[in-house]
Amino acid sequence: MAIELPDDLTKLQRAADDEGKKLEHLDGDELTAQRELWFDKVAEAQAAVTAHAKDNGLSRFDVEKQLRQITRHPPKPE
Repeated sequence: MAIELPDDLTKLQRAADDEGKKLEHLDGDELTAQRELWFDKVAEAQAAVTAHAKDNGLSRFDVEKQLRQITRHPPKPE
């Protein structure tokens, strides 16, 4: 079942994913600071997913699944 998602949700998820990718080559204080930033972005995205699901009578799991599909495996242009 395809769920239509607002652009703000995809932007939030992409921002969280981008911050997570920055963790790979850090250590020490830089890693700690980046992890906190990443965590904040993930929490913001998760809160938006929960609110969208609740406001639209949808399963949170289904909204998150669709969001991750869109942001991590976008369709290839024809």
